[in-house]
Amino acid sequence: MTDSAVFVPHFHWDREWYEPFQVFRHRLVAALDTVLETAETDPEFRFTVDGQMAAIEDYLEIRPENRARVAALVGEGRLAVGPWLILLDEFLCSGETIVRNLRMGWAAAEELGGAMPIGYLPDMFGHVAQMPQILARAGIEHAALWRGVPGSVAGHAFNWRAPNGSEVRTEFLFDGYDNGLDVLLVPDRIGRALGDYAEMTVERWGGDPVLAMAGTDHNAPDPQLASWLRRASGEGRAITVATLDEYIRKHVRDEVSTVVTGELRSHARGNILPGVLSVRLGLKQRMAVAERTIDHAERMNALWSGRDDSPFLDLAWHKIIESTAHDSVVGSGTDETCDQVAARLAEAAQTARAVRDAALSEPAARVPSDAYLVANPLPSARTALVEVDVVAPPEGTALIATAADGSTAPVQLISQAPTVLSDERMDASQLERVLRRIHRRELFGRLIDHYELVPGELVFHLAEVPSGGPFDLLILRREVAAAAAAHPGEWRVLTVEEARATALVPVHVPASGLAAFRVEPNETAGATSVNSTATDRTLSNGLVEVAVAADGTLDITGSDGTVLYGVGRLVDGGDRGDSYNYAPPAHDVLVSEPTEIAVELLETGPLRARLRVTRVYAWPAALSADRDVRDERTVPTPVETLVEVRVGEPFVRISTSFLNQSADHRLRFHVPLPEPVLTSASAGQFAVTERGLTAEGGWGEYPLPTFPAGSFVSAGAANVLLDHSGEYELVGDGSELAVTLLRAIGSISVNIHPLRDEPAASEIPVPGAQDLGMRIENRFAVVPSADGWRGAHAVALAEEFRNDVLVTRGTAPAGRQLPPDTTGLRVEGTGVLVSAVRRVTDDEYGSGVEVRLTAMSDSASTVRVTGSFTEAATVDLLGRPISHTQVRDELELALGPWEIRTVVLR
Repeated sequence: MTDSAVFVPHFHWDREWYEPFQVFRHRLVAALDTVLETAETDPEFRFTVDGQMAAIEDYLEIRPENRARVAALVGEGRLAVGPWLILLDEFLCSGETIVRNLRMGWAAAEELGGAMPIGYLPDMFGHVAQMPQILARAGIEHAALWRGVPGSVAGHAFNWRAPNGSEVRTEFLFDGYDNGLDVLLVPDRIGRALGDYAEMTVERWGGDPVLAMAGTDHNAPDPQLASWLRRASGEGRAITVATLDEYIRKHVRDEVSTVVTGELRSHARGNILPGVLSVRLGLKQRMAVAERTIDHAERMNALWSGRDDSPFLDLAWHKIIESTAHDSVVGSGTDETCDQVAARLAEAAQTARAVRDAALSEPAARVPSDAYLVANPLPSARTALVEVDVVAPPEGTALIATAADGSTAPVQLISQAPTVLSDERMDASQLERVLRRIHRRELFGRLIDHYELVPGELVFHLAEVPSGGPFDLLILRREVAAAAAAHPGEWRVLTVEEARATALVPVHVPASGLAAFRVEPNETAGATSVNSTATDRTLSNGLVEVAVAADGTLDITGSDGTVLYGVGRLVDGGDRGDSYNYAPPAHDVLVSEPTEIAVELLETGPLRARLRVTRVYAWPAALSADRDVRDERTVPTPVETLVEVRVGEPFVRISTSFLNQSADHRLRFHVPLPEPVLTSASAGQFAVTERGLTAEGGWGEYPLPTFPAGSFVSAGAANVLLDHSGEYELVGDGSELAVTLLRAIGSISVNIHPLRDEPAASEIPVPGAQDLGMRIENRFAVVPSADGWRGAHAVALAEEFRNDVLVTRGTAPAGRQLPPDTTGLRVEGTGVLVSAVRRVTDDEYGSGVEVRLTAMSDSASTVRVTGSFTEAATVDLLGRPISHTQVRDELELALGPWEIRTVVLR
């Protein structure tokens, strides 16, 4: 039995949870005040600040005068800060967000004297497969964590290996991050208690000292801790106080032989609380929108803007990363906490949108105002459909889109706007009031093209782009005043605009590039080629076909002839669980058959075909008071499923929408498989992870095989492209894929949970998590493929599905010639994910464009990057240079399986 122990004083700080951020921050300031006073009073005291700089930043915002005190302790090695900005939920954000979290946290810690070089991940609800590579490529050799480690790990450490082969030595906090507290319960008996604990856990430690994590949630250690431990050490037991970094680097001696590869989602030694993947759907969707918007903003700013908007982008990233905290985006907080997270994510998206739009306004200034600019955020050329507002053609006349090179494409009209915006009768004395609506030339969101003023009638003609001469509001006021005086009595004021329509236009856009087009009447229209077609119950585009079955589900045929029958079967069941874990009621009622079915054809092509399936379900209103039975009262709930095929796309776009009027339930979208399967795979955080039909149990949590999915999930011949992170499960012994659309629950945690032994938190009501009265919308796409996700090219298709092209109207004078198409950065390579294209500046090397690539494959990849550059530098994930290469506009890279590579092009 080991006779030595190292105590690591620390706290775990949930930035927001069962109280909102500012309430927790008030506690944080008091706690860190105590830590600083204790450390300055006792030179032997050490403290580890939970691995996240957010706690330090939040403290110093209130106590800026203490920055020097904090920096002094960091410099002495007695206060361990960083490396993260915040302790995140790894599965509910993108891999790129994880990298930025580490990068921002490391930089903030460096400003205070240096980051703790430990990948500290104490309370995350499982860990992603690529985390060892992320840490290793930031120069971090060690990790420390608790949840998710498989039962095969017998010691207190293991080597954690990423899919690409990168490894970090990982300290396993097998008794949690507070295992030292039980030893400290009676300060006068620490020696005896430590002996008992060491004896109980002796097989874990080998020849290494016991690691006693002396801390818990939201509390500073007792200021007398170090003196208690000195007294206990004087009683014959070797006790040291250290930071976590000091323990791993100075006190651990045993070699580690156990290797664990890939993600950590075992329940064997701790609850991983998988229900957080699907509760509070809105937060997951807002996270996806914020991440997507800032990604597009960075790309547009780097490639098309002369202005460096990095301060705004840093602000947006900071708010996104704050929101990834493992009690934030997961939705396990109170209603007011979750409202605050939602607002922060919205603010991040708004900030990024401003940067994106400002960047696009620069090339838009070279496009005439009667035309549109399209920007492609993806580094590969594509033809995309865009919706734009156009002048409606005369009846019987078609429209055509003309590109800069003179090529043309057919246009599909999908709606027409009313031309009469207002028709009013008023006394002549009131005409002056009407003129107050006009702001310089703008009226009702349009511009005044011209007006007609005759006795008793004033007519405004509005246009998107005025074709008439100049407009002078002062002259109009004078003319109206004179006319009103000359012709008292009733007047008619009519506001009309040119006939407008919404048009669907196919636009070919170069890689990371720009293209412009103009929509005009096609006076010589011939026969339009038909690609997307529809009947009352079928859709087709030549690549995929959809037929609506009698029960309202979909039969989808892929481009290789693979057929998925019954796609979209909805199954609703009770949920008596909480924000952390799903649980069925003791007497569940599953509702899968609709009471009514209606199919409506919306668009027939030739570019896009759509139909809407409306199914009405009788869902129980809630659970009984004892939460064991679903209510006999049912609520008729129409669920609309919009089904869409677009020209050139090998997948079917599907969106579902309903007004939620039921509580305590879970709704899932089922995709039956042609034959049962034993495995599934999902993409997210720089990897595609394969999983089986079961999960490992062994702690106090029933191991439900519900798993996370980021950009797509695949099972057998079914591939589902996703709009946001969520959860899925293989059900029916592998015969169906079920994707969760909604979990509606009413408590943060329940004390007695049928699938979890211990409460995950206090039993606090959260009525907002029921989403009652909210419209619940989900969108995804289905790709049938006999060759699974690889054969379906799901990595590339998921990027195309998630990332629409960006469209803005030109601002140059109308009628000018369209500017030529422009290519930005092009990346060629099968299965290669480009997660970032952004502007960077280095004091030594100057400005450049940073590009992050990942080989999303278990085989090596050759990648070719082309653009305008003369130098390429390979950098680590913290931006530190590794190597430089002189090149001219083209760079070829050899990526190993699942390798993440970052280059800076100058």
